[in-house]
Amino acid sequence: MTDTAALYQQAVDLLQQLITIPSFSREEGLTADLIEKFLQQQGIKPNRKKNNLWEWNKHFDASKPTILLNSHHDTVKPNPGYTRDPFDAKIEDGKLYGLGSNDAGGCLVSLIAVFLFFYERQDLKYNLCLATTAEEEISGVNGLELIIPELGKLDFGIVGEPTQMQLAIAEKGLMVLDCVTHGKAGHAAREEGDNAIYKALPDIEWFRTFRFPIESEVFGPVKMSVTIINAGSQHNVVPASCTFTVDVRVTDAYRNEEVLEIIRQHVSCDVTPRSIRLKPSKIDKEHPIVQAGIALGRATYGSPTTSDQSLLDIPSLKVGPGDSARSHTADEFVYLDEIREGIGLYIKMLESII
Repeated sequence: MTDTAALYQQAVDLLQQLITIPSFSREEGLTADLIEKFLQQQGIKPNRKKNNLWEWNKHFDASKPTILLNSHHDTVKPNPGYTRDPFDAKIEDGKLYGLGSNDAGGCLVSLIAVFLFFYERQDLKYNLCLATTAEEEISGVNGLELIIPELGKLDFGIVGEPTQMQLAIAEKGLMVLDCVTHGKAGHAAREEGDNAIYKALPDIEWFRTFRFPIESEVFGPVKMSVTIINAGSQHNVVPASCTFTVDVRVTDAYRNEEVLEIIRQHVSCDVTPRSIRLKPSKIDKEHPIVQAGIALGRATYGSPTTSDQSLLDIPSLKVGPGDSARSHTADEFVYLDEIREGIGLYIKMLESII
């Protein structure tokens, strides 16, 4: 279908239906069913693994590079401040209300519309792979990460998240580190033991003051923050261990593994990352898809929040209708005009390169 007005109306109708179905992370089966049925009604038979769906354009050509179009259909649980029914997809004053409308329903249905726009084209320079995925809100292992091996070789990706259709050309990664210093217990009244708290202090100070030698052009330095400390059992016992947690926001200047290795070289405590999966991501500002957005008046920036970009090992651009400031808020909404604009801008950006 190439009628953008009809695609827009389809997108809004689909989003209203999605909003009425609870789809908390790990509980997205019914929204996956709805998206699957919707695509089947368009003559498309999507692949499915758990609550993730993917499909390629009708005239897929293995000799051509492939662009990933990805967004998610899971949501967080409703903010306690809701004054509306979060599953009542009402339209008022040009706003579509409901849980997941902004994050990331508007992006999701816009990318589905764009995929349908190009689906039957035979003259494309790129293939398109649409992936509507689960568990993004919890960075779960049964979301996009689960199906990446099924998608084949990908040249670059467009990840649909609410950015007001501005161009997030980089995104910070995240590592949470559990650190432990070891001492020896003893009675506080005597010269006994080896105080693990005192042994932790130099390492904590290092985390506070160290600057990594390479700084990102977009984000500046890697940011490390000690956020939790635990030690001791009672006032008169010298603690034998001290544990502390470090939140590390990794920029696109490093890989998570590189940052972890540098940290271990400088501190004496045991350092255990909870995960190194949530990688920083970037796409060159000179990349054709970025330049296409710039030519349409869009600005580039670096995003401090994580998304499914962190699971990709390809260049990716985060861009979509809606505003991240509305994500996870009470009475969440997306403007209908944002969806209309999003579909149009996605199409124009892709048309300039494919």
